[in-house]
Amino acid sequence: MPKIRTTRTKKPPEGFEDIESILDDYAKKMRDAENESHEGKRKAESLWPIMRISHTRSRYIYELYYKREAITRELYDWLLKEGYADANLIAKWKKTGYEKLCCLRCIQTRDMNYQGSTCVCRVPKAQVRTGTVVECVHCGCRGCSSDS
Repeated sequence: MPKIRTTRTKKPPEGFEDIESILDDYAKKMRDAENESHEGKRKAESLWPIMRISHTRSRYIYELYYKREAITRELYDWLLKEGYADANLIAKWKKTGYEKLCCLRCIQTRDMNYQGSTCVCRVPKAQVRTGTVVECVHCGCRGCSSDS
């Protein structure tokens, strides 16, 4: 969640005005997802929309800097510092094999059924039995391995 800007906080770097409207749209979607009713959903399912919005916002900033090179390093660092994107998730996206990673919980070996394993969404589509529905418990991802 981005920090609240006040008169005492540092002003955003040059170029922020160009992407501010898109980031505001993400913030509005995030508020709507947080206020959405979660009746009839499992406990974990109520967090899935929030995880997806956080992922897409981080992906947007990642692609602006690394793929399109549309923002400066100063603006990129400021966005990470202010909480507009998940710096740890972006760090994983830069590594081979993790380019499509949905969330950090899916690669944590802790909290899994088998010692040292990762989430079911990290299994490549070729290795999943046909007819099996793969859906991550943590974020609702249906497959984020690089081979899928």
